[in-house]
Amino acid sequence: MRIITGDYRGRKLETPIGVDVRPTTDKVKEAIFNILMNDIWDSVCVDLFAGTGNLGLEALSRGAKKCYFCDNSRESLNLIKTNIEKCGAQDQAVVLAGDYTKALSKLKEQADVIFLDPPYQAGFYEKCLELIDSLDLLTEDGIIIAEHGVRDQVPDQIGRLTKVKERKYGKILVSIYRCAAEDEE
Repeated sequence: MRIITGDYRGRKLETPIGVDVRPTTDKVKEAIFNILMNDIWDSVCVDLFAGTGNLGLEALSRGAKKCYFCDNSRESLNLIKTNIEKCGAQDQAVVLAGDYTKALSKLKEQADVIFLDPPYQAGFYEKCLELIDSLDLLTEDGIIIAEHGVRDQVPDQIGRLTKVKERKYGKILVSIYRCAAEDEE
């Protein structure tokens, strides 16, 4: 696993031993960042269920100004910290330990981009989207990128968050959410 482009291009990231963490493949990561091309520069990002920090570090490499890395696994938190150091991104990174509810409640600012990549088929998507909406964590023009398996059910709308696109990459779907415009509510 490596950083594809930007300031940290080519940096190899530490990967987990075993199958508890499922890093985003380079193919899917490239597709995600093609979608985000106009949204990433100077943004505040959240890498929820960060695992290795792969998506958040790619965002920082491509010009995001800050990224919150959230996970509740001790092994993942150690991997994230190691990978942040490998990229020299300590000044732009904030690591939050705890489950997604604790991590999201610790955020001190709204995010422009939220990467949502929980364990597939664990039922976290709807709960995460509800919490992001109720805590008003996404900026008005913000975007949520939810990576999930083809069998995972994700809602079309939760509160102000509306699924605007869905892309399929083999057995993986990427759903894109944005805030609904005021006149659509």
